[in-house]
Amino acid sequence: MSNLELIPLGGVGEFGMNCMAVRYDDEMIIIDAGMGFPEESVYGVDVCVPDFDFLEEYRESITAIILTHGHEDHLGALPYILKKFNVPVYASHFTVGLAERKLEEHDLLNDVLIHRVEARQVVELGPFKIEFIRASHSLIDCFSLAIRTPVGTIIHTGDYKVDETPVIGDPIDLRTLRSYGQEGVLALLSDSTNATVPGRTPSERAVIPAFEEIFAEAKSRIVVAAFASSIHRLQIVIDVAQQFNRRVCVLGRSMQKNVEIAEELGYLDIPDGLLISLGESKQLDDDEIVYLVTGSQGESRAALSQMSSQSYKGMTIEEGDTVILSARIIPGNERAISRMIGNIYKRGANIIEEKRRLIHVSGHASQEDIKIMTEAVRPKFVVPIHGEYRMLFRH
Repeated sequence: MSNLELIPLGGVGEFGMNCMAVRYDDEMIIIDAGMGFPEESVYGVDVCVPDFDFLEEYRESITAIILTHGHEDHLGALPYILKKFNVPVYASHFTVGLAERKLEEHDLLNDVLIHRVEARQVVELGPFKIEFIRASHSLIDCFSLAIRTPVGTIIHTGDYKVDETPVIGDPIDLRTLRSYGQEGVLALLSDSTNATVPGRTPSERAVIPAFEEIFAEAKSRIVVAAFASSIHRLQIVIDVAQQFNRRVCVLGRSMQKNVEIAEELGYLDIPDGLLISLGESKQLDDDEIVYLVTGSQGESRAALSQMSSQSYKGMTIEEGDTVILSARIIPGNERAISRMIGNIYKRGANIIEEKRRLIHVSGHASQEDIKIMTEAVRPKFVVPIHGEYRMLFRH
């Protein structure tokens, strides 16, 4: 008798290192290859990756790697798995852009076959027929997956929330998900990150009014720290900056890289002349500039952390600046963020955090979103993934 196996290599019962193997008979696909980050107290370890040695016995079975989206906890370990198993990769256009940069850093880009796929495209890999379904998340160009197998259909949500009014791109494709639910779904592998959070997760657009109010109130420089991958948020900052006649200077390697990729692929709409260099920004009056920076998690080498404690390429936080921390605190980063906030206050700046104004919304489904997804798909089995055990349990 043939068996369908779901083998989580990471991301189930923990945050980060998301990686799921799906096996039927002698064929296997890998969904995502994410990295994790150690806590501050773990010295000498920069990143964590799944134990890909486990897959060695399935070497001849692995058909492809499917990426749901481009966050580090879903593609950060891609170079490490491809060094062991050089198989084709399938992903959206923006995710491919991020993956190619990462593979280039590891001198692997010319050795890997990468396929760009569109929403609603179907790819056949052995016994698996995979449809890529548009998902809404804090990142752009994300997919849920419908995987038809000889014993039933699996829906893998990827990271998602039910956002019907995203800033960039199309909303979540509930219609296609419902069509699979009507046919019959064997198992729903579903994001559990916010399973403990009641209600609906707000749309990315929900932060716009707070940003407009803050920009209207600010009399000096504005510094916005956000996740470099939050392309929706970056577009909002760009739009509001233009509205209030401020130029934008992007600081931080990952932020600059993502802005470049998103603009090249046509996802970010940046008016001519709005983006300027650090040198050019110093020629402007303080009320004519906004800095979009990395370092929302207090990372010691990121732009905001260095600006608050010493300087970043000659740029420091100054008295009268408005600093917007437009990101949630990732568990384990509390001490680093607290230390950075203290340094910013010492320099006389005004800090606006998520708990004071609606300047950040999650990219993950809360309880009512999870209900909407589950009712749409109507699976025989629900398999909670992507989260710590308490989140899986509540899911």
